[in-house]
Amino acid sequence: MNSFLRQMMKSLIEPAIPGGIITILIFYLDYFQFELVEKFLLFAAFVIVPLVILLLNHDEKNTHQRRIYAAIKLLQFPAALLALASVMSSKMWGLGSTAIPGTLSLGWLLLTFLICIYGLTTIVIHKGRIAEIAIGAGLVYFFIGGIWFTLYQYQFNLFQANPATHALSSVHFHFSSAIVPIFIGVLGRMMTKKIWYPWVVAIDIIGPILIAIGMIFSKPIEYIGVTLFACNIVIYTTYLLAYLRRNALHNKATFFLVLSCIAFYSVVVLSIFYPLLKNMFSLTILDFIPIYGTLHAFGFVLCGLIGWVYMAESLRKQTLAYENI
Repeated sequence: MNSFLRQMMKSLIEPAIPGGIITILIFYLDYFQFELVEKFLLFAAFVIVPLVILLLNHDEKNTHQRRIYAAIKLLQFPAALLALASVMSSKMWGLGSTAIPGTLSLGWLLLTFLICIYGLTTIVIHKGRIAEIAIGAGLVYFFIGGIWFTLYQYQFNLFQANPATHALSSVHFHFSSAIVPIFIGVLGRMMTKKIWYPWVVAIDIIGPILIAIGMIFSKPIEYIGVTLFACNIVIYTTYLLAYLRRNALHNKATFFLVLSCIAFYSVVVLSIFYPLLKNMFSLTILDFIPIYGTLHAFGFVLCGLIGWVYMAESLRKQTLAYENI
């Protein structure tokens, strides 16, 4: 039985491995002449979304939700390949002035739309359960990220935003906006009821919208959204570390979740000392963006997702074991 469980745990993240290999090639081969923001978007398509799919729980009694889940699993990798082809056609094949990059991006838009429908279905099925509302909201934000990606690939100017802003907005919604509510939601599934938890979820849902509005229309609104969102992550990571310390849980899950929290606090420390480091080493914000992006995407988000996937599977196995006693 123990060897079977170990084998199950090893195979948990296998759906993300092919995308992981492609992502490594995209980041390290000179052949892929992409902007950094585009590399992170493709990282989300090939690795982050497959890991999120592994976290989803579908109600076996709900045929509609089960079918959507099956469609998401089936279409994720082809949609990610279309997203890659979209960026390649724009940056490498000389088709940036045509509608082809935008048309190819519609595959990813469709997948994020299905994820959005799944999120809304989750909210409806689990009426009043705050943790599921948080997870559902995170899934809805993937669709908003997909919309921004398609606008970027079509090179549309929307409101006061140019295509570069669309790309940044897409990264924002594929990572922070979608992932943090999901993290707080899966934490809420296993934590005891806290009076402050619904407020954290509410801020998690409102914060990304404020940030997105601020990026386009008003810097003060963006700063308010970022501050609220960052405070929420501080609450999440602090509670999570305390929970992991009090409870003996799956070793792999604990390892990756602790790494995720450390990555977030590293970003905070770098942000605090940024003015000092800038003056000491003559650095600019452009020098720090790759560091921030790497710590957030590969540290906080990736390690956090892997940790929660292992945690969710471990808890499911414990529940089955208790039921069979």
